[in-house]
Amino acid sequence: MKTRRDFLNKLGVGAASALSIPLLSSFESGSSNEIIDTTNSIIDPKPKFLVPAGNALKITGTFLDEISHDIPHQNWGEKEWDQDFAHMKAIGIDTVIMIRSGYRKFITYNSDYLIKQGCYKPSVDLLEMYLRLADKHKLKFYFGLYDSGKYWDTGDMTYEIESNKFVIEEVWKKYGHFKSFGGWYLSGEISRKTKGAIDSFRTLGQLCKDVSGGLPTFMSPWIDGKKAVMAASGTLSKTDAVSVQEHEKEWGEIFDGIKGAVDACAFQDGHIDYDELDAFFSVNKKLGDKYGLECWTNAETFDRDMPIKFFPIKFEKLRLKLEAAKRAGFQKGITFEFSHFMSPQSSYLQAGHLYDRYKEYFGMK
Repeated sequence: MKTRRDFLNKLGVGAASALSIPLLSSFESGSSNEIIDTTNSIIDPKPKFLVPAGNALKITGTFLDEISHDIPHQNWGEKEWDQDFAHMKAIGIDTVIMIRSGYRKFITYNSDYLIKQGCYKPSVDLLEMYLRLADKHKLKFYFGLYDSGKYWDTGDMTYEIESNKFVIEEVWKKYGHFKSFGGWYLSGEISRKTKGAIDSFRTLGQLCKDVSGGLPTFMSPWIDGKKAVMAASGTLSKTDAVSVQEHEKEWGEIFDGIKGAVDACAFQDGHIDYDELDAFFSVNKKLGDKYGLECWTNAETFDRDMPIKFFPIKFEKLRLKLEAAKRAGFQKGITFEFSHFMSPQSSYLQAGHLYDRYKEYFGMK
């Protein structure tokens, strides 16, 4: 093609050439008017990994973060959630966990008790919707307890017992008939020997088991490592991080106090550095085996190393964490959380790309 008119005629838009002059002026701006055709370039659909592909623990569970705290809400309805459950199922996720049934005044279901305590009545019953969709997609559902916020204000976990005594009974009576209702998540998050933690987790775990005929319970604390900084802080690390020895001692005491009432522990993996994963993970597995708790990992799919919080994690970082979890012999990998940080329909564009890289690594179509 030597002229602009030849180019337009080739596209079948010769009659519109006058309208296109400003857009096409760049074709004449260089020393050559030749158009480079890249439509037949070869793209290798299978990446050539420099590491063994698929040599890691797969993610088979995810939290559902619908009571958003420091992550933007996606404002999904049932159509979007239905599609997201399908995306989860496509990569082998078999378990969904509602991270909490309420936080302070916002709640997920029409709770007679919590509304009387001053909580806002929700627009729709999200809990009922999640359970219906879990039934439809054949996923196991874990119910997350209510978080009053008093623990975060006072540092005392015992405040969470009183309200959850009523919530546990109320929820089981209203929703226990769903086939997918498979367990309980003790939603209080701690990192070390917190005031009232042992009594609270033991009491709440046993209440859940008693009311539901022994359904399993689990918790997901964090490791008080160098990246355990407040989300609102501008810093990315701290100097007073817990040592592996301190971590083992403190969590040995906690596990000893909650054994029998808590069935599994999924430590959040994002607060320690990547070269510390094996040391802490091996201690977690040893403690779990000693005190009869399954050892899971909460593989965070958001990036704690970035100054802007929180974006989907770089795949290389997720890979390192999942490979370490496999080496440690963990029984299950869950994540916080699929819908924001891995879903193809997330409001974060990067999340869908993470989904694709994850599938490539594990050889999924």
